[in-house]
Parts: sequence; structure tokens; C-alpha cells
Amino acid sequence: MFQLRIYTLRSADALRRYADVHWARHLTTFAVFGITTHGVWTEHDADAHRLIAVIQYPPGSDPDEATRRVVASPEFAADMAGFDVSDIVAVETTLLDPTSTTSSPIR
Repeated sequence: MFQLRIYTLRSADALRRYADVHWARHLTTFAVFGITTHGVWTEHDADAHRLIAVIQYPPGSDPDEATRRVVASPEFAADMAGFDVSDIVAVETTLLDPTSTTSSPIR
């Protein structure tokens, strides 16, 4: 199961810190829990302050439960050390199913 995650940050500085420091730490933490990160982007509009990620959960896992486990872990706490989570003003998530055709390079 894939998921599109969109984080809206309070400011350009918060976005930069979250993307460059804290999300970068998540890559290792997610892997510990079997979650694969396929890509991380910032929105092209400089005034948007959004980080966009596509992640993949292990087959048969419940994305909500997997997220709860990650967020409750000491690894995640270490990832977020020094970041004011109130700078994340919104998180949008969309579960994605890969197409069954060969038109998508990620399946």
C-alpha cells in the first residue's frame, strides 16, 4: 500500500528544517519499520511551504497502525528532536493503489 503525504509547514524556514534535517532522519526510522520512502519533494510554489512524500507500507500492514507504531517509537522521537511540531500546520494523507497495468513504474 502506497501513501501520498502532504505536510504544510508554518514558514519557509520550518519547511527547510523539516525537509533537510528531520524528514531526512525519518528515512532510516521508516526502514526499521519496513516502510519505504519512494520520494520526497517540496512544492515548487515558494509560498506554499509544503513537503510531499510518497511512502510504501509493508504488504498486509495497516497504514494507521504502522504510523502509530512509528510515531510512538524512540527512533521517531529522536528524529524530531529540536523541531517544534506546532510548525506543522496540516498533514494530508491519501492511500494509493498501484495500477495493474505496466503504465506505472512504481507498483
